[in-house]
Amino acid sequence: MRRHSHRIALLALVALTAAPVTVATAAEPAKLFVFPESVDLTTGADRQPLVVQVEYADGVTRDVTAEAKFELPSDACASLEDTTLHPSRNGESTLKVRYKKLTREIPIKASRVESHPDLSFRLDVMPVFMKSGCNMGSCHGAARGKDGFRLSLFGFDPEGDYYRLTRELAGRRINVASPERSMLLEKSVGAVSHTGGQRFDEQSEYYETLRRWVASGAVNDTGEVATCTEVEVFPPGGVLAGKGAAQKLIVRATYSDGTDRDVTNLAYFMTNNETSAAVSQSGQVTAGERGEAFVTARFGTHTVGVPFIVVPEDQSFEWPGIEPSNYIDELVHAKLKNLRMTPSEVCTDEEFLRRVHLDIIGRLPAPEEYERFLANKNPDKRAKLIDELIEQKEFVELWVMKWAELLQVRTVRNRVDPKGMLLYHAWLKERIAGNVPIDQMVREMLSANGGTFENPPTNYYQAEQDSLKVAENVAQVFMGMRIQCAQCHNHPFDRWTMDDYYGFSAFFSQIGRKRSDDPRQQIIYNRGGGDVKHPVTKKNVAPQFLGGAVADVKGKDRRKVLADWLASPDNPYFAKNLANIVWAHFLGRGIIDPVDDVRVTNPAVNQPLLDELGERFTKTGYDFKELVRDICNSRTYQLSTRSNDSNASDLSNFSHAHVRRMRAEVLLDSVTQVTETSDKFSGLPAGARAVQIPDGNTSTYFLTTFGRASRETPCSCEVKTEPNLSQALHMLNGNTIDGKIRQSSVVKQALADKVEPKEFLRDITIRCLVREPTDKETERFLAEAEQLEDRRALYEDAFWALLNSREFLFIQ
Repeated sequence: MRRHSHRIALLALVALTAAPVTVATAAEPAKLFVFPESVDLTTGADRQPLVVQVEYADGVTRDVTAEAKFELPSDACASLEDTTLHPSRNGESTLKVRYKKLTREIPIKASRVESHPDLSFRLDVMPVFMKSGCNMGSCHGAARGKDGFRLSLFGFDPEGDYYRLTRELAGRRINVASPERSMLLEKSVGAVSHTGGQRFDEQSEYYETLRRWVASGAVNDTGEVATCTEVEVFPPGGVLAGKGAAQKLIVRATYSDGTDRDVTNLAYFMTNNETSAAVSQSGQVTAGERGEAFVTARFGTHTVGVPFIVVPEDQSFEWPGIEPSNYIDELVHAKLKNLRMTPSEVCTDEEFLRRVHLDIIGRLPAPEEYERFLANKNPDKRAKLIDELIEQKEFVELWVMKWAELLQVRTVRNRVDPKGMLLYHAWLKERIAGNVPIDQMVREMLSANGGTFENPPTNYYQAEQDSLKVAENVAQVFMGMRIQCAQCHNHPFDRWTMDDYYGFSAFFSQIGRKRSDDPRQQIIYNRGGGDVKHPVTKKNVAPQFLGGAVADVKGKDRRKVLADWLASPDNPYFAKNLANIVWAHFLGRGIIDPVDDVRVTNPAVNQPLLDELGERFTKTGYDFKELVRDICNSRTYQLSTRSNDSNASDLSNFSHAHVRRMRAEVLLDSVTQVTETSDKFSGLPAGARAVQIPDGNTSTYFLTTFGRASRETPCSCEVKTEPNLSQALHMLNGNTIDGKIRQSSVVKQALADKVEPKEFLRDITIRCLVREPTDKETERFLAEAEQLEDRRALYEDAFWALLNSREFLFIQ
């Protein structure tokens, strides 16, 4: 009991402090924007509402549509009703918009004004179901429908929906003789009992659209129907000052026939932060508490969104004279200015030294490295240290481990032999050590053919043999996209459809596998035949790049065609996704987080920063080391974890560093390093580091408890760094810490050399925490030394307390 309380007392010595900073300011009027910036009205039924937005010098925006003055020439091709343009004649005109002293001119074009096309089931009726929530998973879009009526989720099967509406209960759901008596309309307006309640009233556009369609015979579309190819939301964002500040959104869809139309009334609006920015189904964004939100609009298979920042109306703010170290800081600071946040101070040399060693090479600096760095007065010493660490072999080992997780390097019974796994791991290590451009490495792997021993990257196609799963893994690892939802229905939160899913999967439909002379080895080859069938249309699907065009694969290995596109500037996701993965490693969270959940409804917290990282990564020829240099040399990476008054609540905008728990392998290696002990892992010589373990199936109780990835999936969620009770109990009472301390030559040598308590405390504090002990810690420790005569117990307990401290377990 005495020893336990003694250890807890020592553990309580380590703590973090906070340093508050004050902020203070105002904004000036600056710019006028009118959205959309051009108007193209097609047919007499077209219309286009307008939104006018003002931006002030401090970045705050305001919707001034109701206050703006609109001027049209007398012979204009359009008329203005309130703030909505309607076509009046074929031709072109210019609309002048004036707000105070600011003006904008908007070109208008009107054509086919004499035409009033019939309603389209796909283009006019189906969107009403989406807007009203009828085909969502919680309603008739559920797998089994609801109350005997099923629609395809988010309208992925319009032909099937048409059949179920018009044929399943003939004369009830649709009554062309008496449209108002159609069950479809009566339930929608609440005239008869409806589990989903009233969806709209009889005076709404939605009711009139459905009534007109039924009255015209409820006909299906014939011939080729234009498809929506793009959806835009205007304005592209805003900074709202004060509760109640509002901004109207408008949504415009562009179609495959070159036309566009306003679909604001048909888009379904959502926000990811109701507290800061609520949005109505009319597209009105209303500011709430300080913060930021991403407001999305879904129309058809397209989901698009815009960011909003909400700041207090009366907050004064003055940006301090902080100089950016590079382009990363410039883009981070630009966002922080809009948020009215001041970044924290730069971390101390001790904090930087510990952080950069753990992040770049996965180990702590040795005491002599600590002394040398702190004695160095060169202003460029941080940049020079970064360069030195990047060239060390431990840098390679750490990133081989990271890539091995993404590529699922592990033995798999009857699929990946231990020899194949080791050769695969060695191939990966060779590529990282040689700084082979990432795009080249990815091409080699995805287009690999041959034996799993002779050409090790072919093992990638052995770890997972289901072609659909392979496609999902490739999209998730190299593009950051989880497309699994689109296997059965259109993605509920992103643009991906079933067509996209099966078109992408078709690239992997011709992978062939056969035995070699060595029964442990498999031969991977291109079969030259085999297709993927669409489960709805029952037709073979042509290979199509995700978010891109149909690929030309005639007479070619489909995987090679995909690899050439995937790892190229033509793919807008590849470079940004890999840059985001690296960023997350060093900053503790991705610009998009999780890094492998890239979708419209999970936006980047700083899109310009992500775009720039991706662009520069591409321009350097996918030079991984250069990307690491850029990130680590930024002021943003080197910020202190201590927040100030303005950024204390920030969790995502990198205004201060976040405390991060060491990942399992690095933590075990760090404990082993500071205690000067060694570990033995299966298949590796004694003394090997945990980060060097090649097989995802190899683990220990410590590594499993602290969240080592099993590599069964490529999901970033497999690596767990969240602390839990099991970890705490193992550190306090398990045999790993206690056993290593008892085996440690550090304590034995200190006792042999008769090192005094003060000097011993300094030595182990530098080893574990990379700093000198504080006066308070020294005073408390010396007081303990006077009470405890057993030097061995004293030194072991001090070691135990430091290794169990929050400051040791976490990167700060």
